[in-house]
Amino acid sequence: MIGKLTGLVDSVSVSTAIIDVGGVGYEVTMGARQLGALPPVGEPVSLAIDTHMREDNVRLYGFANEHERAWFRALQTVQGVGAKVALAVLGSLTVADLANAVALQDKAHVSRAQGVGPKVAARIVAELKDKMPALAPAISVPGGAPAPVAELPEGLAARDAVSALTNLGYGHGEAAAAVSAAIRMAGNEAGAAELIRLGLKELSQ
Repeated sequence: MIGKLTGLVDSVSVSTAIIDVGGVGYEVTMGARQLGALPPVGEPVSLAIDTHMREDNVRLYGFANEHERAWFRALQTVQGVGAKVALAVLGSLTVADLANAVALQDKAHVSRAQGVGPKVAARIVAELKDKMPALAPAISVPGGAPAPVAELPEGLAARDAVSALTNLGYGHGEAAAAVSAAIRMAGNEAGAAELIRLGLKELSQ
């Protein structure tokens, strides 16, 4: 099983890239966003790989990091979602955008991905909600421990945002730290949905 490839970008097509590793070219299937983020041909690259093996075929799926790969695997646990649909979702949405859609149960945002209808999008946001904590690494707060809730600016939106993140399984401290960072970016007048979106972006970094 191949879990990682480090080599040179040999060529890029509509849905695949060839990665030259010591003179051997590996064909890697990737989403549109991942392909667009590859360095120029001839430049070094390192990809997290998910290997799918069948009797008559071996396919490598490539991602910028292990976090993207974890979402790819989690998406395929949803009924009706195979590798093609999971790749389409991640090819359209960043993991932060996808986490935000799951947290807000925003099936419309997920359904923007090619091949994802309303019913599948609804299942994705519903079934992945309980898996969010395992998919999002804890954030590190410069200079010490996460800020306690008491240090958050007063306001219902901030409290609602912290509550939403803790309901997803994040620790109270890290949720508070993420919302505090979101408020610094968006301002004290930001609504709960915006704070949740920015907070999840912080938590996914």
